Amino acid sequence: MDPLAHTLFGATLAEAGLKKKTALAAGTLIIGANLPDIDAIAMLWSDDVALYFRRGWTHGILALILLPFLLTGAMLLFDRYLYRKYSRSVSYSKNPRPPLKPGVLLGISFIAVWSHPFLDLLNTYGVRLLMPFSQTWFYGDTFFIIDPWMWLLTAAAVVLANSKTIPGATGWIIIGAATTALVLGTAVVPAIVKVLWSISVILILIIRLGGWMRRRTQTLALGCLFFFTIYLALMYIGSTMTTVYVRDALAAQNIQVDDVMAEPLPARIWVRGGVARSGSHYYLFRINWLNPDSFELTYDPLQRTEPGRIVSAALESDNIRGLRNWMRYPYYEIHAVDNGWQVIIRDLRYVAPDQPAEDGFGIAVINLDSQLNLL
Repeated sequence: MDPLAHTLFGATLAEAGLKKKTALAAGTLIIGANLPDIDAIAMLWSDDVALYFRRGWTHGILALILLPFLLTGAMLLFDRYLYRKYSRSVSYSKNPRPPLKPGVLLGISFIAVWSHPFLDLLNTYGVRLLMPFSQTWFYGDTFFIIDPWMWLLTAAAVVLANSKTIPGATGWIIIGAATTALVLGTAVVPAIVKVLWSISVILILIIRLGGWMRRRTQTLALGCLFFFTIYLALMYIGSTMTTVYVRDALAAQNIQVDDVMAEPLPARIWVRGGVARSGSHYYLFRINWLNPDSFELTYDPLQRTEPGRIVSAALESDNIRGLRNWMRYPYYEIHAVDNGWQVIIRDLRYVAPDQPAEDGFGIAVINLDSQLNLL
């Protein structure tokens, strides 16, 4: 999921009562919920380097065991050498913090850090949970990588609890305006979703200005987590039913598939797109999982081909090490050009077969000379 979703989830866990268990719990939950994404530094090099390293070592089982201990140690050092020194000159009599309990803080660190791969597992990008022991990718195919309903469900209690000061209110106004602009300005988001989003944001604003939940943010946070769980279950059921309906629809055409990816479309609970794979073809589809008869192919079946000598030569390029390792549904095109070949490599999860052949996320263009040497 995106960084905002991870942050809001950690903050909601804090507001749900965990921040009262020990000092530094709230900060630990927010930092820990984002900590595995330290591998995002790879994006400074290139998109392909990011694909190679992202959701690997720092999201794997070894890191998930070590990171909570490192985070707890860092928070204890912060408390000893920075927080206590600063607090001597500041009065906290109005909101005294709970006592610091290292054991409880470690448990909270585990909750925070492990929440990250759990959320990442929900989308189609994938996460390598067994790193560094295995490069196997795992996919939940439950949420779109950016989910506005998750933002709303995890933001409500956090906004009400942390907008009591001018800086806090200003920060949430900026975040609210930015996310609203994204939802309202995205063409693929249906009009009804934009209306519901706007109503929800206005409702949160009214509750905040009215002060109706000022002393009940913990109850609200628990309620939001409950409804998020219901929403997650609904989305999971939708993707599971989609795979069943797609297999049945293709089987009725005497097509047996060995894998189906059901991908939620942005902000749409009922609609799924995706890819079905048989031994010889890919089938790109769309379906409303409440209506199995709505199944339709969005493109003609695409022939699957094993990499021949030309594609194999292209795959040797160091510029696509990450893409080569990350691809789930690779689709290759070979074009003869002057004095050589052009190979277009797409991952059909994110790149349509008619998307322009330009380098970008999920697509690469490799040029070879007549001797299959990389140009």
